[in-house]
Amino acid sequence: MINLLRLIKIHPLLWVILGIGGIAGLFKEILMLLFIIMVHELGHACTAKYYGWRIRKIELMPFGGMAEMEEYGNRPVKEEFFVTLNGPLQHLWMICASMYLSGTPIWSEADHQIFLFHNISILLFNLLPILPLDGGKLLFTLQSYFLPFQKSYYLTTILSLIVLMIMTFIAFIILPFHLNLVVIVCFLWLHQYLEWRQRHYHFLRFLLERQRLQLNKEKKKIPVPPDITVSQAVKEIYREKKGIFLVGTENGEKYVNETLVLQAFFDRQHKTLPLALLI
Repeated sequence: MINLLRLIKIHPLLWVILGIGGIAGLFKEILMLLFIIMVHELGHACTAKYYGWRIRKIELMPFGGMAEMEEYGNRPVKEEFFVTLNGPLQHLWMICASMYLSGTPIWSEADHQIFLFHNISILLFNLLPILPLDGGKLLFTLQSYFLPFQKSYYLTTILSLIVLMIMTFIAFIILPFHLNLVVIVCFLWLHQYLEWRQRHYHFLRFLLERQRLQLNKEKKKIPVPPDITVSQAVKEIYREKKGIFLVGTENGEKYVNETLVLQAFFDRQHKTLPLALLI
């Protein structure tokens, strides 16, 4: 736990809000918010540590936090599901603890109401299907179990943009004077922009890790046309299964192993070749 606490970083914007809260006399409320965000992120980090994930840092922000992992999509779906879910689950025991302590000398009813409001607000916000929020990550994780990795990522990104557009309309048209909501929406748009620019890099990291690990997974037969190129074929790879490409030729169906396809993809001379030539 001590090693995890050393990884915690506070976003500059949160420092500003902490300062403003202190000046405005809202120090206790700010400490509540900081505690809730920290416990939420430690829920992610402790679960990731349990599964042996590599944790880069835990950053606390005004509306939540972000635990950055050095994992690139090749961990089992079950692990990623629980790592993501164990952030929101922390709010349940915090709410119960606040209800139990409510009305005692150390925790007034007013304290409970403020604590409850921040807990529910952060919980519901993080469950929105927008990347990098927990809701967006859960959506991607579940999709990637049934669909190829690249397609899952693309669909999750599209849905994130749609939900974010609705959220932007609410922030700027319906609630234009809600400054916190406007700041959060702007931050999410910045993240969406950076995520879209780096989408090829994220997919490449997934493939590199896939090739390095050579995971022994359940085999998945993937029918493809004979003229499909190597660079197109890798987009059909599933995270939970090892691909066996079925290529239709004049002599019937031929098999191409995922390992061979990945080797060809990382060879500049072969990545644009039709998959049938690898047989």
